[in-house]
Amino acid sequence: MKKSFISLLTVVLLITGCSKKDENNIVLSKEKNLTIFFINDQHGQLDNFSKIKHIIDLEKSKKNVITVCSGDMFSGNPVVDNHPKKGFPMIDIMNRVGFDVSVIGNHEFDYGESILTDRMNQASFDWVCANVDMKNSNIPAPSKYKTISTEDLKVTFLGLVETNGSDTKTIPSTHPWRVQNLTFQRPENVIGQYADIKSQENSDLYIALTHIGFNGGNNSLGDTQIAEQYPYFDLIIGGHSHQKINTTINNIPIFQSGANLNGLGKIELTIKDKTVQAVNYELIDLNAYSEYDSDLKVIIDDYNDLPYLNEVIGYSHLHHNKPQVGCFYTDALKGAMNVDVTFQNTGGVRSILNKGNITNREIFEISPFNNSTVIFEMQVSEIKNFLIGSRSGFYFSGIKIEQIGNSILIKDLNNNIITDDTILSIGTNDYIPAVYENYFPSNGKVQLLTAAETVISYLKNNNNQVNYPNCNHYFRYQ
Repeated sequence: MKKSFISLLTVVLLITGCSKKDENNIVLSKEKNLTIFFINDQHGQLDNFSKIKHIIDLEKSKKNVITVCSGDMFSGNPVVDNHPKKGFPMIDIMNRVGFDVSVIGNHEFDYGESILTDRMNQASFDWVCANVDMKNSNIPAPSKYKTISTEDLKVTFLGLVETNGSDTKTIPSTHPWRVQNLTFQRPENVIGQYADIKSQENSDLYIALTHIGFNGGNNSLGDTQIAEQYPYFDLIIGGHSHQKINTTINNIPIFQSGANLNGLGKIELTIKDKTVQAVNYELIDLNAYSEYDSDLKVIIDDYNDLPYLNEVIGYSHLHHNKPQVGCFYTDALKGAMNVDVTFQNTGGVRSILNKGNITNREIFEISPFNNSTVIFEMQVSEIKNFLIGSRSGFYFSGIKIEQIGNSILIKDLNNNIITDDTILSIGTNDYIPAVYENYFPSNGKVQLLTAAETVISYLKNNNNQVNYPNCNHYFRYQ
């Protein structure tokens, strides 16, 4: 009997000894620690994932770790974008790193519904997005929010994607023809429905995992507006605007890690009574980090082993920034498509062009979306209506464009005014008429080559020298 009493006393002492008490002998909850690693807008880049895995595995040996992605994993690297199974290498590598959850970014839709279905089924991590309805497609429905448990912590992530892809439709910034069976709502129209999720899930943390950009301005919801108007989140981890963000608004920390897998965000948290007590943030420069997971690097190197991407197809006489690339790009489309005028949306020029040899890889990085090319016959008056009505900026080639007051003047390259009833052949990628469908005829002639393939064809067959030190092939109606 004495032995049993001693055992019981030992258990009681162990239990009470593990908890702190205040001066009134009330048991206090203990502090909990968590590290969240995150990336955003990697756009197909693979190389630094071997470093990320090394960093995360080291941290996991010491602390609770959750690893998340804020969207836009595709479009930017031909190794991923032109793989026989588009996007497959990215999901494979993210699975091997051990990601827990990702919000769907606008460029996740770039490959179309069928391929997104395959990539979501391939992923071993969870997907979240509260403002998309996929019921009219075969794409697996993402969770509106997801609660992840790690030892003694519960963390809930709410996902949101931007919907600024069209003036006439509520869709993300992707090719409209690739989201025809999906329904989107504006983030600001749904976020209020999830105000009580933290208590419903009995979570220690409630995090907005967003792909809407840091500041949406007056007409759109960004991370800034979430913090100001919906202050029930403990953190906001964002993407889309390709910024390095480490700030606090309305007592809510907001983070973003840049883009293209150059940085890895590391958030160290101390939590007590479901409240963040301390936050320590570090943006790890992956290009300066030297250690890596050797097994994963072998797999990545194997994906990268595509000799055709390194084929030299031209020469760049100087370092071309994006506007200068826009000049070259539209000239290349015009020369290869044999049309009077070409237009290219600025968002479709995704990379610079360095001085030196030009490879296939560089052109695919400049134009990663596999958009088709199409030729229209349009009157000059229709071109003017497009430029005025779209209210967007475009690179162009083949004409001169001036705005005089509220009117547009279009001239040929010899400075002669082209009358409104003149018909010109217009070459462009099919994204532009898909977004601005009200301004283009319905009988465009789709070409065999994609936009990137057209530029490559120009370098191989027309002119392999690129030299645009001074050019101004950009217009936006003001």
